[in-house]
Amino acid sequence: MKLQQLRYIWEVAHHNLNVSATAQSLYTSQPGVSKQIRLLEDELGVEVFVRSGKHLIRITPAGEKIIKLADEILCKTRSIKQIAQDFTDESRGFLSISCTRLQARHALPDVTCAFMKKFPSVTLRIRQGEPSQVAEMLMDGEADIAVCTELMNPPTGLINLPCYQYNTGLVVPDDHPLTQAGSLTLADLENYPIVVCSTNPVGYPHLHQACVREGVTPVIACQVADTDLVKHYVRLGLGAGLIPSLAWEQENDRGLVYIDVGHLFPSSTVYIGLRRGTFSRSFLYDFVSLLASHLTQNLVERALLSSNSAEIDDMLKKIRLPFHPEM
Repeated sequence: MKLQQLRYIWEVAHHNLNVSATAQSLYTSQPGVSKQIRLLEDELGVEVFVRSGKHLIRITPAGEKIIKLADEILCKTRSIKQIAQDFTDESRGFLSISCTRLQARHALPDVTCAFMKKFPSVTLRIRQGEPSQVAEMLMDGEADIAVCTELMNPPTGLINLPCYQYNTGLVVPDDHPLTQAGSLTLADLENYPIVVCSTNPVGYPHLHQACVREGVTPVIACQVADTDLVKHYVRLGLGAGLIPSLAWEQENDRGLVYIDVGHLFPSSTVYIGLRRGTFSRSFLYDFVSLLASHLTQNLVERALLSSNSAEIDDMLKKIRLPFHPEM
């Protein structure tokens, strides 16, 4: 049994059983991948994959367990390499971050600059995706840290550490009537078209839920998947825009007014996701603490080592989360 063979079956499973795509991602040949998988199955005496002709169609029950163990072994192998790198030179290496575009665009730039000043020889890899993809990249070992809003029900082996909170805000042109309305109500929003940052058919989730509860029917003028586009369309006069508070940039958003409507919608929590059972380079803890100063190395290490979720929850309940930006 070889590590290469374990890597092949793991990669095939994560490429939807597509051997050709697996070979391409590993810079090797399709026959070579197939041969090594067959050799592993012959050695083990069980099939990892069910075949139909030359195609793999599903993973066998035995294969599911073997691939899960292969994942753990490969993870430990990466940890061994990281330990060696850390003791060779703890100021050099790579740190991979998976995050949503909101975090990459508005929360991480200042943190990244501060981190790079402290660790100029560490290469940061920042990968964007939807929340499910962000967690998947962390679980698959493609990222060391995940930063995402509401990482609910994480897969086994991941922990979520609360980072900060943010509110929802309304952006309007500086001559918009809502700038003179005082404390806004949902009924006020009903009188104006709304631009939302969502591709969900029911519109911005917080807005939809609150309006259903209050019996208010807002006019959704436009749905987009980017907060910068929300502000752009507000400037074009398409309506008032709902954005996360951390997406408001006063210096860059001239001509617009930001109105806090956090009293109308629940705040959102951003989490840092980490994977248990992996060795973390010392600079990972620096990055985490730059993003959330309350997440000290000691606290993060305790959370990673604890197998009791209730113990972690009790530990984190003592933390008062800051708002971003500071409110």
